Amino acid sequence: MDKFQKASSLLKNHYEGEITINNSPSSGYRSRCEFGYKNNFYTMYSPLGEIIYLNTFNIVRPCIQKLMPNLLEKINKKDILKEKLFQINFRANRDNEMLVSLIYHKSIYDEIKSAANELANIFNIKINLRSKKKLYSTHDDLLRDDIKELESVLYQTDQSFYQPNYFHMPMMVLKTMSFIEKPKDLLELYCGSGTFSVPMRKTFNKILATENNRQSIRCLNKAIEENNITNIFHARLSAEEVTELFNGRVFKRMNNIDINNFNFSHILVDPPRAGLDNNVIDLINKFDNVLYISCNYETYVRDIEKLKNFKIINIEIFDQFPNTKHLEIVSLLSKK
Repeated sequence: MDKFQKASSLLKNHYEGEITINNSPSSGYRSRCEFGYKNNFYTMYSPLGEIIYLNTFNIVRPCIQKLMPNLLEKINKKDILKEKLFQINFRANRDNEMLVSLIYHKSIYDEIKSAANELANIFNIKINLRSKKKLYSTHDDLLRDDIKELESVLYQTDQSFYQPNYFHMPMMVLKTMSFIEKPKDLLELYCGSGTFSVPMRKTFNKILATENNRQSIRCLNKAIEENNITNIFHARLSAEEVTELFNGRVFKRMNNIDINNFNFSHILVDPPRAGLDNNVIDLINKFDNVLYISCNYETYVRDIEKLKNFKIINIEIFDQFPNTKHLEIVSLLSKK
C-alpha cells in the first residue's frame, strides 16, 4: 500500500468526499537543504545508514544544483575553508538568491571571514559562517522572499523553519485561504516566520500569531515591517503556553496584548510531525473553525479522532516530498 492509499484509507472514516491530491515535480523542488561535508564531498545518509557522497543533488532547485559543484570546488581548494568544516546548508528564494551556511568545529577568525567574503563575491551569494555560539555573515543573515502569488514579502534565517517546496508553498497558503468563510479574528499557533499569517492579513480583521522560536519571530517582525502590517499581533509563546494563556496565566511576552480584545472566528495550527498534545486539543475545542495544516497524516487522523465535536469540511493533500513517505494535509474543520 503506497502513502496515498494509506492516507486515504485512514481519512475515509472522517471525510466522505473525494480528496484532491496535488503532485509536485519529483526534482528541482526543494528551496532549502542540508548536507554534511566529508572527504571533499557533500554527504547524506541512506535509509540503511550508509554514507552517500555527492557533488550536486537533483531534488533541490536548479539554482542550488548549479551552485553546488562550483562552490564545492572552491572550498576544496582552500584549506582554511575546508578544515573542520562539517556541514553546508543551502536556501534559495523565489528570485534565485541564495544563502549558504558553512558550519565549523573551530573558531571563526579573520582569515576565514576574508575567504568567505571572496566566495560570496565570486558566486553573488550570501554566506553565513557558524561555529559554537558564533556567527559571521558576509551580508545580513536574513533571506528576503518576495512571493507575488501571495502579495507578501517573507523572511527566513538559516535557523528558522520555512516551507521547502517551491511549487507547493504558495499553493498551500492560497488553498487554506480559500477554505475561510465569515472571517473575524484569527489565532495562529506554530506561526513560524509568518507563511500563513502574513498573507492572511487581508482576510482577517486581526491576527494573533504565536511561535516559540526566536529566529522565526525575528523574521515575522521583519515581514510585518516590510509589508506595513498593522493588524498582526504576535507573542513568543509555545502552543502549550497559549493554552495556559487562555486559562488565565499572565505572560510578560504578550507585551500587553489582551486576548479579550479579539473576536476569534478561526484557529490555525501547523504543528510538527508529533501533532497536537491534549492541552492544545482542549484549546481547539473553544473555537468553531480550525484550519489544520499537517505534515503527518497518521498524527492528523489521531487528532481528528480526539476532536469529536468537529467535522472535516474541506481537505486536500499536497505531496510536498515526492518519493518519500511524507504527505502534507491542508484542511478546515468546523463544529458539528
